[in-house]
Order: sequence, then C-alpha cells, then structure tokens
Amino acid sequence: MSVHSSAPPARPLVFGHRGGARLAPENTLAAFDRGLEAGADGLEFDVRLTRDLQPVVCHDATLDRTTDATGQLRAYDASELAGVDAGFHFRGPEGDWPYRGRGVRLPLLADVLARYGHLPLIVELKDPDLELARAVVRLFAEASPSRACIGSFHGSVLREVRRIAPEVPTGASGWEVRMALYRSWLRWPSDGVPYRALQVPERREAHRIVSPRFIRAAHRAGVAVQVWVVDEPDRIWRLLGWGVDAIITDRPDVASAVVKEVCG
Repeated sequence: MSVHSSAPPARPLVFGHRGGARLAPENTLAAFDRGLEAGADGLEFDVRLTRDLQPVVCHDATLDRTTDATGQLRAYDASELAGVDAGFHFRGPEGDWPYRGRGVRLPLLADVLARYGHLPLIVELKDPDLELARAVVRLFAEASPSRACIGSFHGSVLREVRRIAPEVPTGASGWEVRMALYRSWLRWPSDGVPYRALQVPERREAHRIVSPRFIRAAHRAGVAVQVWVVDEPDRIWRLLGWGVDAIITDRPDVASAVVKEVCG
C-alpha cells in the first residue's frame, strides 16, 4: 500500500495532527519538533495565503484563537506575521502558558519543507483558492519533498494541483470521499481514482465513514486510508486492527506507543 511514495510502509504511520496540537502550540515548529520527538513518523498541517501571497502554516482564517494578534490572516503580509506570537494561547498541563514570549511563530511553508521535506507530510490547503494551489505547487517544485501529499476538502484546488503538477500526490476531496464511501457500500470498484489517500474522520456526525469494508475497498484501489483525529488508545487499537494505513493524532506520544505495541 502506497503512502505518498512508491515504497509501502512497514507498519501503519503516525502523523502529528498540526504537529501534535495537545503537546505544543499547533502548526508551529515547536509542535512539529515535539510531535516527532514523541514518536510521530510524519506531520499533518494546514496552509493559507498571506496578503502578499506567501503560503503560511495556520489552520484558522483568523489569528485570534492561537496568537496574540487579531483579525484575518489574509490581511497580513508574511513579514508582519513574523512578529506574531503563535504560542500565546497554548495552555500547558499546569494551567500556565509555557510558550508565551518564547519566539514561537507561524512558519512559512517554504521553511517547513526545507526542514521536514524528507518526512511523510500531509499539507492541507484550507481555502478554495486556486492561487493557493499554485503557490504551494511552486514551493513543492523548489523543495522537492520526497513523501508529501496535498490534501483539501475543496475539489477545485485539488483539481488545480493535479492539472499543473500531476506528479504530486493528492488526497481525496470531500466529494471524492463521499463517492468512495458510496462505492464501498455498493461494492463498486474504484479503479483509476486521481488521489492516493483518503484522509478521513472515523465518523462524520451520525454517519460512519471508516469501516473494515471501506478500508478493503480503498486498498483494492491502491489507496491509503489515514484517519483523523484519533487520540484514544482503544480507538487506535480498533483502527489498526481494521487495517488503516495511518493515524493522524494530536497525541503522537500515545498513538506511537500503541502502534509499537500492536506491530512490534
């Protein structure tokens, strides 16, 4: 089973969700380093465009929840974001704010690819913005990450990535996930799909997405199943038993320990 590269993984992989959002300030180098230290094999993170069209790593469209700044991210140039404290709101286990004032910033995608481009990466494009797709593809061409996949809920940006860079692995859009689920129910083949991975939650509201049947159908099509966001050991155990290819988690320390226990 291919997980972003031509070589199959020896065991299911652990991706730090936003690096490891319960271990350090999400979508920052601090979280990426901490998640990898805790046992993650790779990183999952979100990308948006700044006002001067630089891809920057951030989940929200606004800065209020995770930084000491306010307002729309798109209203800032990359140089202005360089002074924003991205560790400001992260609360530690003792109820303190251990990362405030420690120079934690919103990283540019270019810097993340330069630092972690040899690792498995899931790069999620948050906006249905074709310019975002083009800017990310340009950086991929420059950095040549070896095991990276571009994901998005938005079909328009994924189609643009596939059009201009068909060699870059992509995940399934929201609509493509829905079609994969329907096909698994009906036992219809899914040969020739344009994506290499289904990055999905186990459930969506009242509907179950991930099941042994769904995983078998994906594997018959040569597609990896990567499940988010899974932090609980019992859920990780169950999903690994069903045959998922990756766990995307806020607690890579917990997930990696379960994977080691299950897979030796």
